Amino acid sequence: MLMKVTDANSVLVFDPRGVVESANTPIAARPKKLDGLRLAILDNSKWNANKILRTSTAALEKSVKFAKVNYYVKHSFSKDAAPEMIAEIAANNDLVLTAIGDCGSCCSCCIRDSVALEKLGVPSAAIITTEFEKETVLTRAALGMQGLIPVVIDHPVSSITPAEVEARAAQVALQAPKVWLGK
Repeated sequence: MLMKVTDANSVLVFDPRGVVESANTPIAARPKKLDGLRLAILDNSKWNANKILRTSTAALEKSVKFAKVNYYVKHSFSKDAAPEMIAEIAANNDLVLTAIGDCGSCCSCCIRDSVALEKLGVPSAAIITTEFEKETVLTRAALGMQGLIPVVIDHPVSSITPAEVEARAAQVALQAPKVWLGK
């Protein structure tokens, strides 16, 4: 936070805009291809996250032959995944797809989980909605991983029809491979 001193009575005035200072941490090395890799699905237990993730996985499997798909569920969308869960995911998977960031705390937690996995060498695609792109930019800057690109789908997610779930999954299927491959 920036401070200014006035001449009158030496009163401090704080600038509420603040400054984010962090070292830039590179994202994990990207694979050359996706076929044959193990995919982790990290569900943050938000409304419709499971539907989006399962439908997205089915859409991705039309063009990618994953060796295995492993499912994990966090029991709070407003908390980071437990370090033990992050370690288990990193030890048993080559890629991660996590969702959903369509609100304040769940969006930042999805990004924080992805950053933790990227630091352990696992390329991660965090699904967020259009309404929270700016928050994601700030979160990635604050965490020092601006190179982590999210998968951005239409907002909202919590109150959508099955046809809208399919449409969001199609958006994921187009973007997630690019995120994982670094394209």
